[in-house]
Amino acid sequence: MTRHIINSNIITMKNPIKKSPVALAVLCFLIEEPMHPYRMQQLIKEREKDEVINVRHRTSIYQTIDRLHRDKAIAVQGKKKNEGRPDLIVYEITDLGRSAAYSWIREMISIPAQEFLEFPAAVSFLALLTPEEVALLLKQRVNALENTLARLEDQFQKGAVLSLPRLFLLETEFQRAVLEAEIAWIQSVIADIEANRLTWSMEELREKARDMDHGLDGKGT
Repeated sequence: MTRHIINSNIITMKNPIKKSPVALAVLCFLIEEPMHPYRMQQLIKEREKDEVINVRHRTSIYQTIDRLHRDKAIAVQGKKKNEGRPDLIVYEITDLGRSAAYSWIREMISIPAQEFLEFPAAVSFLALLTPEEVALLLKQRVNALENTLARLEDQFQKGAVLSLPRLFLLETEFQRAVLEAEIAWIQSVIADIEANRLTWSMEELREKARDMDHGLDGKGT
């Protein structure tokens, strides 16, 4: 463990490897054992890592592996026969890659990243829509989130039936807690809009914006 901490400190100071959730998954799989990219894809699906790691495009894993190999975080161990198809390239972790993985895990857990998500960005421009339309759209979002929450709950229950250690269910717990909090917040906004506690119009907002601009410029009357 001491060696990993020391190596992590070194890699944090000068890290030539680009950090990403997909890259972390690749490195962590290879810490378990050498494997080929197709096996990594299988593990991501089997372990439901695709719920927390964006691997919608199959090429993203291969592109990440190529980059990690180029950056010497992983190395080719050999090839595996693939029954009439091109041989599968088997990769293994390097000391540099191992150090990067441990460093990234510690950093991702301890330091909140400033992630620019779509939803907060859209919320910041709600004034362009009417309160009635916003309420309708938010209800649609709640329905989608509740469907996702139900799916996560199903996964959680399956894990309980299989008597999986809680450690393996923490990511599902986290997602569930975040979804429940978002749903509760959105429902409170919908309630405020429908009760006219939260209302706006473009005319009023434009007038307030003009007043603010005049005040900042010192030209207010």
